[in-house]
Amino acid sequence: MEPTGNSSDSSDRKTGKKIVASSATVKPNGKSIASSAIAKTDVSSPVPVKPNVATDLSSVHADQVMLFRDVSFGPREAVLRFRLIHFWEARNPLTKTLIGQEMLLIDEEGTAIQGFVPAGRVGTFDLTDGVVYKLKNFFGSRSKVQYRVADHIATVSFTWNSELAVLDNPPVPFPEDRFRFHGYEEFRANCDSKGDLYDYVGHMKLVNGQTISDHIVLDEVDISEKRHICVHVQTHDGPVMKLYLWDKAASDFCQKFKSYGGTPSVLLVTTVNPKHLGGTLALTTMSSSRVFMDADVQPSKDYLEWLSSNSDIANRVAAEVVTKPETVTLGEIFSYVKQEGSKVAWFECTATIDDVVQGSAWYYVSCGGCNSKAVKGPTSLICNSKKCGKREVTGVPQYLTKISVYDESEQAVFVVLGDAGKELTGKHRRN
Repeated sequence: MEPTGNSSDSSDRKTGKKIVASSATVKPNGKSIASSAIAKTDVSSPVPVKPNVATDLSSVHADQVMLFRDVSFGPREAVLRFRLIHFWEARNPLTKTLIGQEMLLIDEEGTAIQGFVPAGRVGTFDLTDGVVYKLKNFFGSRSKVQYRVADHIATVSFTWNSELAVLDNPPVPFPEDRFRFHGYEEFRANCDSKGDLYDYVGHMKLVNGQTISDHIVLDEVDISEKRHICVHVQTHDGPVMKLYLWDKAASDFCQKFKSYGGTPSVLLVTTVNPKHLGGTLALTTMSSSRVFMDADVQPSKDYLEWLSSNSDIANRVAAEVVTKPETVTLGEIFSYVKQEGSKVAWFECTATIDDVVQGSAWYYVSCGGCNSKAVKGPTSLICNSKKCGKREVTGVPQYLTKISVYDESEQAVFVVLGDAGKELTGKHRRN
C-alpha cells in the first residue's frame, strides 16, 4: 500500500521539521544559529527526526553561555554567568505587599543588569551577595521605567524552569561591584523625575546636626524611632546637600560608623533618589541602597586619598551654612505629603494663627515613659506603642491643641502635642 499524506511517517517528518527549526533558532550570545548538522539530517536522512533528538540538541545549545550585552526580550534557554552584587525586596509603596526580589547582577565583561524573582518564587533560590552563579533558563523582560539601577533595557526574570547554581572556581574573573556616580548638577537636573537611581560619594560634614569629630556619638535609639538619619555631605568643593538614610540604610550607617576605630570621613551610598524637600535638593535612600565608608570599596578609597590631600578645599564650607534650617510654606508641605513616596520629614514653617479649633479634646493621657497615647486596660492604663513594651503605665496628661493657621499660600490646622504645647503656652498641662 502506498503511503498517503496522512500516514504516520509523513506526520513524523512534519513534527521533526518543526522541532528542528525551533532548536535551530536558539540564540546563545543573542545570535541565531542555523545548525548544518540539523539541516543535513532533515534533508538526507530517511529516518524521521524524533522530538527527543531535537530536545537533546536544544539542551546542547542552551549550555552555551550568553553575555548580558546579548540579553533581549523573551524566553531564553541559554546559560548566564554572573556575580550577584546585591538583592532586596520590592514592595508596593502603599499596601507594602511583596512584589518580588530585585537584584543587581554583573557578568564577566562588567556589564550590569537587573534581575527579578516574582513574589511566588521568592525563597525558591538561595541567594547570597557577592557569590558567582550560573543561571539556566530565564525570561528577558522589559526593564521598568522608574527607579532603574542598571542601564540595560532588559531584566533577567527567573521563571518556573530557571535553574540556579553556584559557580565554583569560575573560569574567568568577575568584577566585584559596579557604581554609577552623579554629582550635584546631575542630581539637580534629575530631581523628582523618578528615573534611574545613581550613586553618591563625598565627605560628611554633619551627622544629625553633629560636626564630624573624634567625639561624635550616634543616638541609635533616637535613630531607630525616627527610622532615619540625616547627613550633610559634600563632593570635593561643591554645594552641600542633605542625604537622608532610611530604615536599613540608617541601621547599616550606624553599624559601619561604630566599626571604625576613628571617625570615618567618606560616605558612599548607592541608588539614591534626588528630591526637593522644602525647596532644597536632597538625596534619599531606597530599598536598593547600600552604604560604604572610607576603605570599604575602591571608589571610597580613592575619594579618601583625595580628601587627605585637599582637606583645605573640603573645609571651605562653614558649618553655619549647612545647618541653616529649611523654611517651607504650607503649600509646599501639602505638596510633599501628597507625593507617593513621602516619608517622615522635618520642616520649619512660619504661619499666622487664625483661631483655636473648638469642640475637640485639648489634652490626652500619655504613657509616662515614652509619651505615646495610653489606653484603658482591664485593670490599668496600657501603653499604645509597640516599641515601649510596658504593660502597665502611669498616665501623664499632655497637650493636644488644634489651631487654625494660614500663610500666603494655604490654610491648615496644626495639631500641637506634648512639649510643643508647653513651649507655645509657657505652662505645663495640669489636671
